[in-house]
Amino acid sequence: MTAKTRPSVYSIAAHRGFADALVAGLIPRYREDTFGLARLTLLLPSQRAVRGLTEAFIRASGGGLLLPRMAVVGDLDLDETLGALLDPLGGGAVAPPACDPVLRLLRIAEILREELAALGIERGEAGLLRQARSLAQSLDRLAAEEVAPEQLLTIDMLPELAEHWQDSLRLFARVQVRWQFELDERGQVDAPVRRNLLLAHAAQSWRANPPPGPVIAAGVTSAAPAIARLLRTVADLPQGAVVLPDLDLALEAEVWDALGQAGASEEPGGPPFGRGDQVTHPQYHLKLLLHRMGLAREEVRPWHRAGIAAAPPARSRAISNLFLPPEASTAWVKLPAADRRLAGVRLMHSAHPEEEAQAIAVLVREGLAVPERRVAVVTPDRALAQRVIAHLGRWNIAADDTAGRPLPQTVAGRLLLQLAQAWAERAAPVALLALLGHPLVMAGEPRAGWLERVRQLDFVLRGPRPGPGLEPIRDAVRAKEKRFPGLSAWWDEVELLLAPLLAGHDALPLAATLTLLAEMAEALCGPALWANADGRCLAQFVEQWRDAAAQAGEQTGGLPVDPAQVPALLRDAMDEVSVRPPYGGHPRLAIYGLLEARMSRADLVICAGMTEGTWPAAPAPDPLLAPAVLRTLGIPGADFRIGLAAHDLAAMLGAPEVVLSFAERDAAGPAIPSRFLLRIRAMLGEDGVVWEQEAVNLAQALDAAPQAPAYPRPRPMPSPQQRRVDIAVTALDRLRSDPYQFYASAILGLRSLDPRDADPTPAWRGTAVHEILEEWHKIGAPPGELVPLAERKLAEMSAHPFMRSLWRPRLTAALAWIEAEQERLLDEGRAVAAFECWGDTTVDGIRIFGRADRIDRLPDGTLAVVDYKTGTPPSGRMVQEGFALQLGLIGLIAQAGGFKDKQGRVTVEGEPTRFEYWSLARNRERGFGYCEEPILEGRKKSGIPREDFLPETRRFLAEAIARWILGNEPFVARLNPDLPSYADYDQLMRLEEWQGRGGNAE
Repeated sequence: MTAKTRPSVYSIAAHRGFADALVAGLIPRYREDTFGLARLTLLLPSQRAVRGLTEAFIRASGGGLLLPRMAVVGDLDLDETLGALLDPLGGGAVAPPACDPVLRLLRIAEILREELAALGIERGEAGLLRQARSLAQSLDRLAAEEVAPEQLLTIDMLPELAEHWQDSLRLFARVQVRWQFELDERGQVDAPVRRNLLLAHAAQSWRANPPPGPVIAAGVTSAAPAIARLLRTVADLPQGAVVLPDLDLALEAEVWDALGQAGASEEPGGPPFGRGDQVTHPQYHLKLLLHRMGLAREEVRPWHRAGIAAAPPARSRAISNLFLPPEASTAWVKLPAADRRLAGVRLMHSAHPEEEAQAIAVLVREGLAVPERRVAVVTPDRALAQRVIAHLGRWNIAADDTAGRPLPQTVAGRLLLQLAQAWAERAAPVALLALLGHPLVMAGEPRAGWLERVRQLDFVLRGPRPGPGLEPIRDAVRAKEKRFPGLSAWWDEVELLLAPLLAGHDALPLAATLTLLAEMAEALCGPALWANADGRCLAQFVEQWRDAAAQAGEQTGGLPVDPAQVPALLRDAMDEVSVRPPYGGHPRLAIYGLLEARMSRADLVICAGMTEGTWPAAPAPDPLLAPAVLRTLGIPGADFRIGLAAHDLAAMLGAPEVVLSFAERDAAGPAIPSRFLLRIRAMLGEDGVVWEQEAVNLAQALDAAPQAPAYPRPRPMPSPQQRRVDIAVTALDRLRSDPYQFYASAILGLRSLDPRDADPTPAWRGTAVHEILEEWHKIGAPPGELVPLAERKLAEMSAHPFMRSLWRPRLTAALAWIEAEQERLLDEGRAVAAFECWGDTTVDGIRIFGRADRIDRLPDGTLAVVDYKTGTPPSGRMVQEGFALQLGLIGLIAQAGGFKDKQGRVTVEGEPTRFEYWSLARNRERGFGYCEEPILEGRKKSGIPREDFLPETRRFLAEAIARWILGNEPFVARLNPDLPSYADYDQLMRLEEWQGRGGNAE
């Protein structure tokens, strides 16, 4: 066989469609009546490329076809895939085995922990693994570029770096050396090193003994040195060829040179990358690849076959001009129209991601309505992809995101994280209820009853967070047993189920932690947890991490993990796992990420999420190695990925019809259109841009609704029978200030629910104070016992220790004042006559009821009504105007002898003459705790005179009864909008829809 005179390297232009054009050239050349294509070996960049090329062969075959052997260049089992083609004599392993990636991560984390401890730095397990993951990625990057550890140690620029970069470099070098020593002891290598060894062996073997069949490397654009050498070997084989995607052969030589050095030093031993290199250009990485292959662009030949979804040839010229470097882009003003026309390319502008997803769904539906038309949505924004999939469900179009969903976002993945969260937060209500209400928990026939109990538990746990662990929840459930019969027995079963996980909070080895979580998950869900794709993926994740943790723990004593660190640790690890959907979506629709879209083709391509930070993604610099260090080592910088994103877009622009979509806003705020879109608009000019407006209009019209009329201020008019309700002493103020709130609470019987894990509200603090003082009075109010009693009661109350700790100092100071004030009053002859007692009376046929915090008997036989306040008491003006009448109403009940014991005997009776607020709030002059009367006397300018206090209260009460309870006045919402009011019923009255918008007119 004669040797080649020149290497066989080809390029398929963007407008031809790479996969289909490649197949269109391979089938007529290699297909024979017997096994022609089956003797062909294709080296491809990814498994997704294998799938895409397989589909292209099926489309082009027109009948039965034996497919060629396809191997992924970066496959760690490349030697097994190629088999005898690589090693015809079966000489055994050609490279040491690769270390398990999870074991590697855990061991690097342990080495990192030891190194940081030597520096006096401590980190939690989750943070330590994050740093170890970054360090491992940097190690992989160096290995892919074949940078040996000793090269890092010989860098002579250390004094020029900032101090933090010097520290990072030293830490990185120490960890790298220690890890390499451990690998040598294990007889293993890192995955990139094994890949390099396999590629080097393949190149060496094929140079010495060319394979008998044809070998073609197609679509490989990685410029890693080992891959570049293998591609050069393939190009030199007698029956070998390399086919590159979208290498611009028409780019002028001056522009090609302006891209920079791209790995070719200007002088021997010089840096391979110059500061002026155009690393963000879509051709830069291909130039780097050619240089590392030892080829010039002139040696690359065009591939003359086209695919079945090819665009006009003029498209490639326009794409080439679109991405000209900044200096060369001045030629845009002189370009003829034919060289910058992007016929078939439209831009679509939306207001926000939801509208963008809806408009894309409209375009997809229209595209699929055309027979045999293929549609692809390409976006790096997975959230946007999920929105599109959801909107397509409107028309029963099943779509799958081929980029997959992160494991934590799947049903099975969320369950494991919710278990970890409940454990970390020690059965806090939000985490516990989320776990018990998970869709997989108790699925099947018993689920309806299970969910009913979970709802009851939800009601019980509302309010401030109970203490940590299961015991406070058990106490709270038993306290509500009368309201929810059977809930206590149900909770006992749940507690028994959860006890292995939630009863303890000690650190466990990572392997034991994963085993415990997996066992708890199966106990809650049964085998159905592992049945679907996400469950199987979760099982593989747990198994891999558990085995690696057990193996790593043999050297470190078990890798103990604090439960508080487990949720973050698991989420970080699970985020790296994608759950790919099984087959079953629409056969002519695909939703891709950027990697998955390479080598794919469709008649309509919609590039979505084209904003800065998304496409292209924001550059992520190496957190451990300074950019100057990377340049010295010959490693491209962070901006290199922008060029890859530009190359991906250039490939997408080669489709027959393209829509480039972006939104003005994203979830974080205003968004900036992608720099690539700005280039298109600059090159075409505003008159040359074709905008896709119809899909946006349809998307807006789909959810458009006629504007609702202005909602008027609510003025309910219940019937006379509905109006006749009892009035609580605390409700009269609400009736007079905001009748609608009284209507909602007293007539409709609606009560607002406290949120879960709520901060202690004033109402909760008031309840706590009343319980403490009631207990104190029950034991005779002994001196010196109130504050210790408060300490004990606070420890028993349903509130998180952190909240109790914040409130305790203020409460104990105020209670100390109450105790001192009580002793002073006793010395003056004033005694407690009643406390926390219920009473009622009738006024105009309406029952008035309420509870007195405390009533004292004065030395002259009259009564003092005391109301405890944890905050600032109502002002004298509020009382004077009839909007704070609780003291007066309690006085009326006492005056009428309405406070009685269970046997009906009057417990306290007399004429109230003092009306006191005992506030636990801070007074500027006296500290915490003070007494105040809303009586108009002395220098006060507001209040009610003492002798008129009860008559005025009765007058306000009678007026309210006559107007709303016995009369026919409407219960107007916010009748007195300037008064302070509770917000419990604002949503019910739709306050925001009418207040200040013309709907509040009488």
